[in-house]
Amino acid sequence: MSFPIVSPLSPDTNDEVMQLATFYNETLGFCPNGVFTMQHRPAMLTAAINLNKAVMENHGRVTSVLKRLIAYVASSKAGCQYCQAHTILAAERYGADSEQLANICQYSTHSAFSPAERAALDFAVAASTVPNAVNSSIVENLHKHWDEGEIVEILGVISYFGFLNRWHDSMGTTIESGALNAAEKHLAKHGWSPGKHAQTKHSS
Repeated sequence: MSFPIVSPLSPDTNDEVMQLATFYNETLGFCPNGVFTMQHRPAMLTAAINLNKAVMENHGRVTSVLKRLIAYVASSKAGCQYCQAHTILAAERYGADSEQLANICQYSTHSAFSPAERAALDFAVAASTVPNAVNSSIVENLHKHWDEGEIVEILGVISYFGFLNRWHDSMGTTIESGALNAAEKHLAKHGWSPGKHAQTKHSS
């Protein structure tokens, strides 16, 4: 089987959608390859980009960095190598602490993570587990550190990346050089590899 399973469309296929997709130039520094496969259905792509913008917006204590780390942990639990690379790159671009980037896989015990961050990341792991593993202990700890609006933000990130994890892992979206470099820098030592998302000589 070859990946991606749907042929990407040209960037000039839909100017209106591609204008909206310039959002990713801030978050990632490039337009992700998933845009070019999802634009087979422009309405779906438009909805996905607008949901991304709403979910990842910084409203306060659930910072832009923490949202990307939550997305990474959720994607790691789901097993999507493509989204792991994207989220670690985005966390780096938004100014994540080098100790957090280096030790995200040990967040539950490493001193670089606060109790509030651990509560959010534990929630991300449990909510991304199949079957769902959110229990009363995780919820009680979450409420110790976050108010209800913040919990909605946190679960919004987890849920949105659940969609992206299914999309990219099933599609086999080709990973971009920027995301590949970030993943090799921060995640390869933890066993990350591009897998089905690896670039070929024809990939951009």
